Amino acid sequence: MPIISPPTPAPSPRPSPFPYSTSSSEFSSLGPTSRKQYLISILHECSPAELRYISQTITPMLKRDVLTELPAELALHILSYVDDPCTLARASQVCKRWHDLVADDWLWKVLCDTYSFRADPEDRSSTGLFEDDESWDEMDKFTSNPIDPWLTARDRLKRPELTSVSHWAPYSSEYLSKTQFSHQVYFRRAYGTMLNLRKGGNLIRAHRMPIPTPDSGVVTSVALDTEWIVVGLANSKIHLFSAITGVLSRTLMGHELGVWAVHLVCRGGYWGWGQPNSIIVSASCDKTLRVWDAKSGHCVYVLRGHTATVRCARVLHNRPIAVTGSRDSTLRVWNIQKGIMLRVLHGHTASVRCLDVCGNKVVSGSYDTTCRIWDVDTGECIRVLRGHSHQIYSIAIDGNLVASGGMDTIVRVWDATTGNCIAQLTGHTALVCQLQLSTTTSLLATGGSDGRVITFSLRSFTALQRLAAHDSSVTSLQFDANFLITGGNDGRVRVFETQTGNWVRDLSERSESVWKVLYKKGVCAVMCKRAGKTVVEIWTFKPKDTMN
Repeated sequence: MPIISPPTPAPSPRPSPFPYSTSSSEFSSLGPTSRKQYLISILHECSPAELRYISQTITPMLKRDVLTELPAELALHILSYVDDPCTLARASQVCKRWHDLVADDWLWKVLCDTYSFRADPEDRSSTGLFEDDESWDEMDKFTSNPIDPWLTARDRLKRPELTSVSHWAPYSSEYLSKTQFSHQVYFRRAYGTMLNLRKGGNLIRAHRMPIPTPDSGVVTSVALDTEWIVVGLANSKIHLFSAITGVLSRTLMGHELGVWAVHLVCRGGYWGWGQPNSIIVSASCDKTLRVWDAKSGHCVYVLRGHTATVRCARVLHNRPIAVTGSRDSTLRVWNIQKGIMLRVLHGHTASVRCLDVCGNKVVSGSYDTTCRIWDVDTGECIRVLRGHSHQIYSIAIDGNLVASGGMDTIVRVWDATTGNCIAQLTGHTALVCQLQLSTTTSLLATGGSDGRVITFSLRSFTALQRLAAHDSSVTSLQFDANFLITGGNDGRVRVFETQTGNWVRDLSERSESVWKVLYKKGVCAVMCKRAGKTVVEIWTFKPKDTMN
């Protein structure tokens, strides 16, 4: 019987050949459905290699620049989540649109807040922030054009005079560059300084001075601003150094006995009262207060009135008013512009060891175990703060909070309005000799003769970090939102992270003893004893191209 083969299945349906010509002009004239049919017919005729080539060609064409497509406000909001300045630097090089977005000053203000770089009014009013400022590394790709804060992001990007800036002329005009504050320029400097403080820095100059007698070369006090470093010594001399070059500018002679306190008032109208030159106020064991012109070195006034050693001195912010505390148990208020004593503050029954000022208020700490809050303008004692059981050695005021420490090892926090003690902070086992209070960062840092440094929260009044910073007494303590710098009698200068307490580095070579350490705006002054000599080291942590 014959075998019949099964029927052959019909072939799979394929797109019918497209009837149109392949010319680009005719393809452009087709409707959407016809164009799709035509493309499908071509793809079915392609080999795998050709399809791969088509895919590689099409993929980049489908990518969209989201930041370019979005409104400027949304694009800036997205960029505000980038917390790495180097990433922003690379982003600014993608295209002109991205460059203009990254140049927006609001973005850099957000970054300043992220890194806790807080510009004070002195920074905002200083023209020096913009002088001799060249970009560094990838950061020099940014435009540094000042931005009108009242313009919206969209308006700024539409105005060519605010976005098109030459790489060789980073500011739109000399006037704008010196009158408007730029968060971008400020961030660049602060970030470079932060990196150098972690690992870097330059020793500008080290001065070594022989010590004729054991106590004559001891550094008792120091003050620092952007121009000058003032060092008071137990031998009655005051050395004045340049904070820029580190050179010893002059030695101020006049006191007959050791200088126990110095205070430096910057020239101009931020810390000072508009005076043309910086003013130095010094207090001495010879019972006098002297007022000096820093530029000329001339002693302007010699103010007498105290009957014992003048132990501490402060000058009020924006006012030519100085307040001194003495071993004669009084405080005195002076007008240092006119060279006259205004009033005597009576109340303490023993030596006034420390004082601090805030607004028109003065707080004083005494060996009589009390603190007092005074009104400078009236001389009235507003509050008497009682609670310590031994002599008080350190005190600080910031706003409505006062902190004090002393021989009883307890740190007390007071409400300056009511005079009530709102917290008793423990942790030290010896004299609390160093204090810094900051309501801005909500932190209180204390240093003791036990070598410990403790940071407390001003919100919960609990210890955040307990640092075994030194092997003996802490002689200096200073912090900001990022770093805590300490000096000790063990001869070390140490840098810690403020928030975590992690050790960052030891600064300078180890010495026999560190007397004082002071840091401000990228400049650090270290006063120590090394190889039997008084040594003054001046360090800079500013980015090398911004040192001026």
